[in-house]
Amino acid sequence: MPSTARAFRVLEPGRGALVDVALPEPGPGDVVVATRHSAISRGTELLVFRGGVPASQYGVMRAPFQHGEFPGPVTYGYLAVGTVEDGPASLRGREVFCLHPHQTRFVVPGSAVSVVPDGVPASRAVLAGTVETAVNALWDAAPRVGDRVAVVGAGMVGCAVAALLAGIPGARVELVDVDADRAPVADALGVGFARPDDAAAGCDLVVHASATEAGLARSLELLGVEGELVELSWYGDRTPRVPLGEGFHSGRLAIRASQVGRVSPSRRARWTHADRMALALRLLTDPRFDVLITETVPFDALPATMVRLADGAPGLGVRVDY
Repeated sequence: MPSTARAFRVLEPGRGALVDVALPEPGPGDVVVATRHSAISRGTELLVFRGGVPASQYGVMRAPFQHGEFPGPVTYGYLAVGTVEDGPASLRGREVFCLHPHQTRFVVPGSAVSVVPDGVPASRAVLAGTVETAVNALWDAAPRVGDRVAVVGAGMVGCAVAALLAGIPGARVELVDVDADRAPVADALGVGFARPDDAAAGCDLVVHASATEAGLARSLELLGVEGELVELSWYGDRTPRVPLGEGFHSGRLAIRASQVGRVSPSRRARWTHADRMALALRLLTDPRFDVLITETVPFDALPATMVRLADGAPGLGVRVDY
């Protein structure tokens, strides 16, 4: 086994590079994974790249196999798929998903990887962490048959949430975004689309995933009486204003946070993190999720790609091919 690998490291806010990293000697039960694909999270990962993690959250926001500390130098990422080159016989040669930063090869405990099911291409399996976030969000939101639902913010997570909501019988699901180019994506996912000013109000449930102050305000406006907003956005070191005047109190509206780091309280007694990840991977047999990847780049292009995305390049998910 090679003793080193190549990894993407944030050297300082706004600047990254590919560096050589030492690989540990595998222990009993460890697996050696050769990475085939990874994906870039435009939310948390770009916030880390920009240096936007508040000091109070340095410990909470650590990725499972992060090396280094915020704001940098640090390796950060959690959407990787590869082939097990060495390890327990039951895993050797299998395609697996792992919450690992961008790196050509890595060594982790076998318990840290999830086998990619038959029928899920490795190129799509990089979305497992995104779909897992959407699963946890819907466990928190508890949508019901026939609900009128808006998903505000058509990024990777918002689109994944909309895709899962589309399967609820009788539900009216509308994906809301300022970018009209998201309309074909919504159509491919089987849901409606609207610009913020045109979105249908009177919602039973709104899932907010735009990470903008304007999106949060519009989400509250779209709720009907005693409706609930589930907040998926993480703002990092920003402090958005929350409009709690006007109809917030008279409408008895509710806001709750959803975050993937813990299994939703509604399932925590019966579901483990591994169970939830296995479910996300099974859901990825659905080819609709392919629309969430709008760009592919080679591993060597990662430093320049991160700068371009941080500067606001358009699109949804970016897959990195190794």
